[in-house]
Amino acid sequence: MAQWDALVDAALARLASRSLLRATRPIALAPPPAPPETFPGPGPWDRAAVEIRLDRATLNEWLAEGSEASGQEEEVGEKLILFSGNDYMGLSSHPAIRGAAMKAAKEYGMGPRGSALICGYTTYHKLVEESLAALKKKEDCLLCPTGFSANMAVMTALGNISSLLAVGRKPAENERIAVFSDALNHASIIDGIRLVERQQEVVAFVYKHCDMSHLDHLFLFSMDGDFSPFPELVKLRRKYGFLLVIDDAHGTLVCGENGGGAPELFECENDIDISVGTLSKAAGCQGGFIACSTRWKRLIQSRGRSFIFSTALPVPVVASVHAALYVSREEKWRRSVVWRHVQYFASLTKLNITSPIISIVVGSEEAALRAGRHMLRSGFHATPIRPPTVANNSQCFSFFRRHHKAGGCTEAVAP
Repeated sequence: MAQWDALVDAALARLASRSLLRATRPIALAPPPAPPETFPGPGPWDRAAVEIRLDRATLNEWLAEGSEASGQEEEVGEKLILFSGNDYMGLSSHPAIRGAAMKAAKEYGMGPRGSALICGYTTYHKLVEESLAALKKKEDCLLCPTGFSANMAVMTALGNISSLLAVGRKPAENERIAVFSDALNHASIIDGIRLVERQQEVVAFVYKHCDMSHLDHLFLFSMDGDFSPFPELVKLRRKYGFLLVIDDAHGTLVCGENGGGAPELFECENDIDISVGTLSKAAGCQGGFIACSTRWKRLIQSRGRSFIFSTALPVPVVASVHAALYVSREEKWRRSVVWRHVQYFASLTKLNITSPIISIVVGSEEAALRAGRHMLRSGFHATPIRPPTVANNSQCFSFFRRHHKAGGCTEAVAP
């Protein structure tokens, strides 16, 4: 990947010559307390991650949606099993996560409020970045307010390479970076690509979902719950030397022996150049991150607009993330529970299920709403997934209770 290193170094040199390189300067806070208590199995607090209540008015409104029986009240229990949340390992209700947030809030309130480059970055943020870099086997990491902003920051920084090296003019088409994106990539990746494409900084190509033959041809996912074909992607990366960027939002902490995500599961961590993820799913908290090399971090924090112009995460949230990462390392049984549930659901339904997101396509919007009402009456909170999240006539249910999408959305980027 020497070619990419040279491109990034040239872009960084250009920024330095214009005094536009930016760096975070952590505000010192007292270090977190001793490692929190962990447990050998589920506790009563885990129920809070899978059981919820809806008030009567909300239940009736939901049951009436798309129904001819609108306005008629039904006898439905207010207590529901949550099958549509992202808290895959139940960490949001863990005593360690609660305690870390409470202690930090008591000592610091929300912490200094501002963007990370101004005053919102603290030693707590730095500690979490170091933990995530170690988890993802990367040199460095950049903590972002959300997973959406993390993907946007990567794409805008990537596009800026062309502009920086063109020096005072729009880059010619043969100078732009080519981005190859899976057809079912997340909206944050799509929006980031569209933005830099409109600015004439990249040329975008969309390949059919998980179709490596199509991707290979171009060189000469979302809520489906399937794995990205990592072995094939790695082979193509070695063949063409492209930058491999993945969004492992649903795999982080759940896939792999140590929770390193889909790259750890497929034993290809060293072949991933940039790993984007979220802390609002398996970590049970909030935020996003970009695990990468130090040179890429310097570029992204200097040119990634969604990072630069966003307020940093509050200290209690960051403290809870730090605790969640520790609990995930110590309570490995939680990962085993996820996969046992996948196997059980597969045996129960006889469906061909290979990951902890189970999507059942029911067709029209009317059919999805009707199925949603049936699930609600049966005591399950399972929200129909409708356009624009999915295409017309592919409305579905994606079951997330302690399940996740065990693959990453992928981007292959070529200079």
